[in-house]
Amino acid sequence: MWDPKETIESVGLGKVERKRSTRVADAIRMELSVLFLQKVRDQKLCDVTVTGVTMTDDLKSANVLYTVPGSEKKQKKVAEALKRATGFVRSHLARVLNMRYTPSLQFIYDMKAEKVQEMEELFQEIAAERGKNEDGS
Repeated sequence: MWDPKETIESVGLGKVERKRSTRVADAIRMELSVLFLQKVRDQKLCDVTVTGVTMTDDLKSANVLYTVPGSEKKQKKVAEALKRATGFVRSHLARVLNMRYTPSLQFIYDMKAEKVQEMEELFQEIAAERGKNEDGS
């Protein structure tokens, strides 16, 4: 039986191929999310949320973007704990991902959540100011 989807994919018009570095970055992000949720014993790292991973094309290094709810003091403690746990995390990835080289990891705090919060506050201030101007007119 003829399948048009199969024919389209065989010609190369089907799915768009993603770069290998992007696929590996997605796998690392998912594995680190599970690791921090279920397997880490350090209480400081239990609240870490991995928001993204970017990799170099040669797959030798990865930047892991993360967020942590709480104060700046807590964020600094988590950053230190992540620095100490880098070896453990790399060894876990080496076991799970089965790659020739395990990428070196650099943990970077993701500022997007804070920027979004600041923008929300600005929008609320603007809306409140508009409401005052319309009531006063």
